[in-house]
Amino acid sequence: MHKFDFKNKTAVITGGAQGFGLDIAKNFLLFGAKVFIWDIDEKELLKATKEINSPNLEYNVIDVSNPDLIEKTVSSILLNNKIDILINSAGITGPTAELWNYNINDWNSILDINLNGTFYCCKSIVPSMIKNNYGRIVNIASVSGKDGNANASAYSSAKAGVIGLTKSLGKELSTYNIAVNAITPAGAKTRILDQMSKEHVQRMLSKVPRGRFLEINELSSMVCWLSSEENSFSTAAVFDISGGRSTY
Repeated sequence: MHKFDFKNKTAVITGGAQGFGLDIAKNFLLFGAKVFIWDIDEKELLKATKEINSPNLEYNVIDVSNPDLIEKTVSSILLNNKIDILINSAGITGPTAELWNYNINDWNSILDINLNGTFYCCKSIVPSMIKNNYGRIVNIASVSGKDGNANASAYSSAKAGVIGLTKSLGKELSTYNIAVNAITPAGAKTRILDQMSKEHVQRMLSKVPRGRFLEINELSSMVCWLSSEENSFSTAAVFDISGGRSTY
């Protein structure tokens, strides 16, 4: 991987105890950042913290669908730190079912975590970025937000919403040294696949011309560039990493 300079930068990564979020955290730390990982799973947070064993790593038990908790935690972090980078990686896929059979509580939960959670985190952190005239925000969306996946209408809708949010916020902040971008990955071998049926996973894989799942480090490399000072121009954009699946 290309070497990035994150010295004197502080990052918040949601969904940071596992999968994409954890690998991104490891790379940020490797390149000199201070990192706060947020996750709802305290057991996984403790496991990740022990594994990494870095004085520059801290964690918070966070449910991203709880705006009051996010606001309180951000205020606490800002007492002694700036927040230079925000990675919105927390997400759930939920069950697979036709839209007309979809459980309303499941629908609401998926939108709360994937879309509203991204909104809450941005809303809480962006004002401090404006104050400092610096920030990099990367929202992990999904190729399903572009193409729509059958039997995953809630997840597809939420991720499409994240794409729209990214484009709007990026334009709103374009006069500042703040970049807001989204990444739309195809499926990767993370725990999120465990929430899907085997048939659904195989159907996803069959749509990827590369014929394989995304490697986690491939996504982390893209996130690192988008989060760095090297990305001084691209904003309000969607970066595809779908192995050729997406058509736009």
